[in-house]
Formats: sequence, structure tokens, C-alpha cells
Amino acid sequence: MGMVVRACMALPAPPRSTVGEAAAMKSSTSRTGGGRVLVLGGTGRVGWSTATALSKLRPDLNILIGGRNREKGTSLASKLGKRRSEFVQVDIHDASMLEEALYGVDLVVHAAGPFQREDKCTVLEAAISTKTPYVDVCDDVDYSWRAKGFHEQAKASGVPAIITAGICPGVSNVMAAELVHSARGKKACKPERLSFSYYIAGSGGLGPTTLASSFLLLGEDAIAYNKGEEIKLKPYSGVLNIDFGKGVGKKNVYLLNLPEVKSVFKCLNVPTVSARFGSDPFFWNWGMHAFANFLPIDILRDKSKVLKLVEVIDPIVRSIDGIAGESVSMRVDLEFSNGQNTLGLFTHRKLSTSVGYAATAFALAILEGNTQPGVWFPEEPQGIATKARKLLLQRATQGATNFVINKTSWMVESGNWSELKFLRNLCVRM
Repeated sequence: MGMVVRACMALPAPPRSTVGEAAAMKSSTSRTGGGRVLVLGGTGRVGWSTATALSKLRPDLNILIGGRNREKGTSLASKLGKRRSEFVQVDIHDASMLEEALYGVDLVVHAAGPFQREDKCTVLEAAISTKTPYVDVCDDVDYSWRAKGFHEQAKASGVPAIITAGICPGVSNVMAAELVHSARGKKACKPERLSFSYYIAGSGGLGPTTLASSFLLLGEDAIAYNKGEEIKLKPYSGVLNIDFGKGVGKKNVYLLNLPEVKSVFKCLNVPTVSARFGSDPFFWNWGMHAFANFLPIDILRDKSKVLKLVEVIDPIVRSIDGIAGESVSMRVDLEFSNGQNTLGLFTHRKLSTSVGYAATAFALAILEGNTQPGVWFPEEPQGIATKARKLLLQRATQGATNFVINKTSWMVESGNWSELKFLRNLCVRM
């Protein structure tokens, strides 16, 4: 049996009780403030960004930094304040160690990626066993649907869980849900096609995690849906030039196998759905295209080999990040059967910062009681109540340089800003 090692300060865990009593205590504490949140992968960039955002938006929370590197974890925990944080040494593949770490915790955030090629949902299973509310930032199709398979167990145990709850997927799913919800309020508008387009400069400041996930996705067919039929396409093909608006402009994006495609198709009943991703500098797109076409498929599907490849490339990526920046932009387009369209657009200068606020927005939604027991995707109203989406998006878009929802494309595309400025000035003069 593994042993959980805590360091940095003495935040006493509540005394052991029965699992039922623990669940009741967690529900009460999380709503009244002063709860305990365990961030697994807290020594990584996504996990640390989440812990930092949690501490800013909810300074009353006690935040546990979960990871394997005790020295690094203790150092990071101390930055949040000795009265508010501690490090918990835990291996997510050790079930007994996980369960011990989860006792007395009001919420666990699973940010220990990459999620690709993971065969078991050990953290979710431990969360259900200990009746601990759960959030993850999974970006893998297979893992997300494996987790969804625990829905009935979570529901029976009274455990609320949201999966794929990062920025993309995550916030992008909620944006899509808002577009579809608004459209269905208008009888003449029938949603027909939904497209996700993502742009990240370099690695977005997330380094190895983003690289590993991206390379592993190159070993999978890009699943899309066309008029209700599932289709398999070559990864990093089907290039489109998408306008991400002011500050970013037009960028090339390519097909990838991303979980929001299947979940939106299933949950929002939009018949045609796809997702594309692109990066800067432009030669990263060339490199990704070359890897997808020329690297043996057995390498791209072998997690250990991909992680070794990432170790070699990561120093180069870090140096390029210093030049390219860390910006992220997401555009979600919804087309209707009558030919009209609407979109949502989000841009932030630092992905490494915005991903933390995104995950935190979902975490707080659960803590505040907006999620029903069960395992949910972000677009499902039982996961994020429709009335709670506005607050979630406000929290998730902290620091954004551009965020709009339910606008027509000509109003946000970069080539139209001078025209919009002219019209605005004309209205003022009139």
C-alpha cells in the first residue's frame, strides 16, 4: 500500500468518518467556504496554473498540491501561503494511495496529463469510492468516454463529476452549448453545422504536456460528423484559413481527433461537427504535418516513445515560445439550415494562465452546487446548469483580450474592424 506524504504545513485533515458522513460534510463545507481542493498534477504547468487561479478567485480555500516531486511541490505550495496550502505526494496509478489522499477533500481536480493512451480512470474511480466531487482537464476521446462509462456509479454514489473541463475542450464546449441554446430559442433557426477552430502560439507556455498530447493525437484518425454520419479523416489534414479576429488575425488550422466533436454531436444533437487546430510559427504546422505523414504509426501510438521524443524537442520549443509568445484563441462557429450563422470567440495572451482560470471555473461550479451527481461533459446542462454558464464564462475568460458570444462573423473578423470603427463613430456623430 502506498503512503501519502504531506509537506509544507500542517493543515489537519478532518477526522475519518464513514463514506456517507464524509460526503455530507463535503457538500456542506464546499458551499459555505473554507473547503479543501486537491489539484493532482499540481507540480505541472496546467495543475499549477489551476491552483494559482483557485487561490485568486477563492482565497478561502485550502489548496493541496498533489504530485510525485516532493521538493518541487513543497516549493510551489509555499508560494500560495503556508496557511492555505500544502503538498501531497501521491501517485495517481496507486488506487489505495489516491483514496487516502482524497479523504477530507471537498473536490479533486485531475490535471495530471497527458491523458492519451491511459487505460484506466484511477482518479475518477477513487473519487467515486470516497464520494469526492471530481473535475478533469482530459483532452482525449477514448479516455473521456471511458470516464463517461462511470456515470451510473457516480450518480448512485452522489458524486458530481465534470470531464474534459479545461479550456479546449471545456470552455469551448460551453460556448457551443450557449450558441445552440440561443439558436433553439428561435424556431426558425435549426443548428446544422458546428466547427471548433483553435490556435496556439508555440506550445502556449505549457511545454511538454501540450507537445505530448499533440504528437499522440497524430496517431489517431480525426473523427468528424457529416449530416449525422461519423467519418474518419487523416490527422492534420483538411486545412482551413480561419480569422480569429483582432490581435491574432487569420491562421491555418488542421483536423485533429478532439473529444468535443463526439460529445457535442451526442449531447447537443448537431448533425455536422469538426475540430481543427493550428500553431505558430508556421513551420510547427509543417512539422506536425510531416510527423503525421512520415513517422511510423507505431511510434505515434506509443506513449513512452512519444514522451522520449518530447524530451528531445522540448528545449527547442521553449526557445521558440520566447519569440512566438503563448497566446491562445478559440473560435466556435454555428451554421443554421436557413444559411445564417453565429459564433463565439475567445483570445488570451497566455494559454498557461487562461487554462488555470478555465479549470477553476468548472471547479467552482461544482463547489457551488451547479452540478448534478453523475459524470458529465461541459455542454450537458446537468454538468453546468444553463443559468450557471454566464458566471462560468465570466470566470474562465479572466484576462481575455477578446471574448464575444452569439455574434455574426463579419462583426468579429479582423478585416472588418476599420469598418466597425467607422460605423461606431458615425453613430456617435448622429
